Amino acid sequence: MKNTLTFLLLSFFLNVLFINAQNPDKSFMNLQDFEKSKQEFIIKEAGLSKEEAESFFPLNVELQKKKLELHRKHQEDMKQAKETGDISEEEYKKLIDNNLDIKMKEAELDKHYSDKFNKLMSPQKLFKAQQAERTFLQEELRKYRESKKDGRISTGQRRK
Repeated sequence: MKNTLTFLLLSFFLNVLFINAQNPDKSFMNLQDFEKSKQEFIIKEAGLSKEEAESFFPLNVELQKKKLELHRKHQEDMKQAKETGDISEEEYKKLIDNNLDIKMKEAELDKHYSDKFNKLMSPQKLFKAQQAERTFLQEELRKYRESKKDGRISTGQRRK
């Protein structure tokens, strides 16, 4: 459940960021500022050296893009099913099976990239970096939700 929540958070922010990157004038969040804040937070929290950071972030972005591709296909299928309105039991079964397939493919990606990450840094730093990213994304989502209540949007400031 926690992994699903984390991925949903990440997917949400990546979708928003990629959409906003295409039209920065209408963006509520600057992609470069967001990534810079995220990287600074992870470097600080995980204690990454410059060399570790330079090798970790490109690989991490690559992994997240692959996960996002998996979920976009599933989202398209879900949207199409909702638009048709009358969904058969067989179609529901197919959606459930597709969801399970995505989770399995995501786990395979995590395993594959885990091996790559372990070559870059110690398991302790890798764990801390992953936890820091999760914390950052959760905090950004919390701030986004609060800003929707207030009618304002601000990102990049950490809550103490």
